[in-house]
Amino acid sequence: MPHDVLVVTEADLRKAVALDREAVDTVENAFAALATGRVVMPPILSMALPEANGEVDVKTAFIPGFDGFAIKVSPGFFDNPKLGLPSLNGLMILFSARTGLVEALFLDNGYLTDVRTAAAGAVAARHLAPAAVDTAGVMGTGVQARLQIAAAHLERPFGRVLVWGRDADKAARCAADIAETLGIEAKTERDPARLVAESQLVVTTTPAERPILAAEWLHPGLHVTAMGSDQAGKNEIAARAVAEAGLYVADRASQCEALGELRSAIAAGLWPGGAPVELGDVVAGRHPGRTAADQVTICDLTGTGAQDTAIATLALAKARAAGAGASIAT
Repeated sequence: MPHDVLVVTEADLRKAVALDREAVDTVENAFAALATGRVVMPPILSMALPEANGEVDVKTAFIPGFDGFAIKVSPGFFDNPKLGLPSLNGLMILFSARTGLVEALFLDNGYLTDVRTAAAGAVAARHLAPAAVDTAGVMGTGVQARLQIAAAHLERPFGRVLVWGRDADKAARCAADIAETLGIEAKTERDPARLVAESQLVVTTTPAERPILAAEWLHPGLHVTAMGSDQAGKNEIAARAVAEAGLYVADRASQCEALGELRSAIAAGLWPGGAPVELGDVVAGRHPGRTAADQVTICDLTGTGAQDTAIATLALAKARAAGAGASIAT
């Protein structure tokens, strides 16, 4: 018998799904589900394409109690800007968890991934950042630099942002965009050490392969969300910083050991051993988050399939409510 599939474009998804408290709560619930041990989430399928300066990641997860599960395909081809094309694109497919039939196809070009990634940063800030943040710093100048700061601002409404990037012009544009979007002071900072020193919350959002945040820059009361390292060759945070933080939290231990900042600490022989705390355990109350105002905390975000299933589920509900998309009989 015919079956309808809802097809929703990026333009409609941008109107229906926002980076707001609802999105943050949705992603937080996904992390809480991970802590139960009942989520089925296979390892990331990751394929590097060095000849094209590209990579492709495939993520998925089944969360008990959710009506569907998503499979997300996320290509990144980093020479595309030379062709006038975006570096990142992709899509999400939402399947029925009861029948396995396709419920929706989101041609989002990475938009839903951007939202759920930033929302994870907000979850980290909610549980790990100091109660009062006056200044936030961001290292990086791309889409996630802007979104991560907006997400963190939802949880800790700071009044000042410092932006560091290797390209001064891009950093200036990023700071201007943040200032306009959030209505707060935002300016560039050429010295990354000074950026960290003056910030209580720092987000790293780069594809760096060598550390851009040194261990000696850590200071009492600092929280760092590191979200750029999601491939084995990437590394934003000095290994000693990961090892010396008062609390290191992984979004998924197995992923961070292979792809995240934890990988570098282990490779350097600086990780003391044992399983790291996972963000889901903190969200679910199984492990405390920040326990003191002067504690140094680091959250390592590699991106999980559970986040994709959560945001795709929210997107379907929002699209239906808005009457967005087109139904195709299959």
